[in-house]
This record gives sequence, C-alpha cells and structure tokens, in this order.
Amino acid sequence: MPYFPYAVEGGRIGLRPYRPTDAAEFTARVRESRALHHPWLSPPATAEAYEAYAAPLIAGATGGPAGAAAAGRAGFLVCERESDAIAGFVNVNNIVLGAFRCGALGYGGFAHAAGRGLMREALGLAVGHAFAADGLALHRLEANIQPGNTASIALVRGLGFRLEGLSPDFLQVDGAWRDHERWALTSEMPCPGAPHRTG
Repeated sequence: MPYFPYAVEGGRIGLRPYRPTDAAEFTARVRESRALHHPWLSPPATAEAYEAYAAPLIAGATGGPAGAAAAGRAGFLVCERESDAIAGFVNVNNIVLGAFRCGALGYGGFAHAAGRGLMREALGLAVGHAFAADGLALHRLEANIQPGNTASIALVRGLGFRLEGLSPDFLQVDGAWRDHERWALTSEMPCPGAPHRTG
C-alpha cells in the first residue's frame, strides 16, 4: 500500500521523506544501479551506510520545510504513486538562508526507472517545492555536474537551469577530485514542470 502523505505529488510520482524502514529497498536499488551511477555518484549500498546517510535527512524532515532549511538539508525519495516503489532520490544540500537563500541540488534515479521521465517529473516537483513560500522558500538552486554526465546535464538544461561555469577539482567522487559544471536556477527564471512557483 502506498505511503501517504507525499510532501509533493505529481502525475506519476510523489516525493516523500526518507524513512529508516526504506533501507532494504533503497540499498537494493542502489546495487542494481551501479552501472548507471558509476562514476557519477555513489549512494549508500549497505544498511549501515543508508542509516548514516538518511539520519540527518530524517531528522530535518521532522520540522517540516522550516526544519529542513534550518538543518541545511532536505531530502526526498522519488516514489511511483501507484506502488510507492522507490524510483530515485532528490536532496537539497548546503542550504544557506539569510540574504543568500540557496541550496545545492543532488539527485539520482534507479535503473528500473531510467528512461521513463520520472526523474524529470521529480526534479520539477523538487524545484517547485524549493522555491515555494510554503516549501523551502529558496531563491536559488545549484546543480554541480561532471562534464561527461550528459544525461544529467540534459535533465537540468531541460528544466531551465543555466550554465554558469566550470569548477576544477570541485568534488571528490570515486576516489578522485572531479571537475564539475555549475548549473543554476533562480526563482524568477522559468522552469518547465515546476508547480507552485513563487517567482
């Protein structure tokens, strides 16, 4: 039976908070998706790693959007609404409020959901939630993507993100410091597929 309520719902997917009980399904999906994710990202593949990864996201979710923003992180599982099967995840990390009101978008889809448009729908919903006054109330979202990750670049480009530059040796991924392109979107910019915009 599907888990309700979702924090945000779309036509085919819903975004909901992480739960401790999601560890088995999440880590099984990660292991199935190694070829898809490598070398771009390394989500937790064991129950222990999931617990460490999800614990701050679960704690931040208890205070709603304001609690997540204050904690500096918000995280959602991307679930298919008909079955609540986990199709991926979307996190907003490094949230800074005040005059900046910015967060860094991180995401990944799982192999069984690839090529079905679910992550595009999920990111549109996440962007809408991030900018909404009753969501995270941010002004800016950034997505830092390795230049060779053409699928991820196409995803953010299709959502209206603009390329702002290249950050050499930006993030350690798969044992090495990797260059990343900086893509960004502000609340005033159009974003196809993002409901509940405040800009």
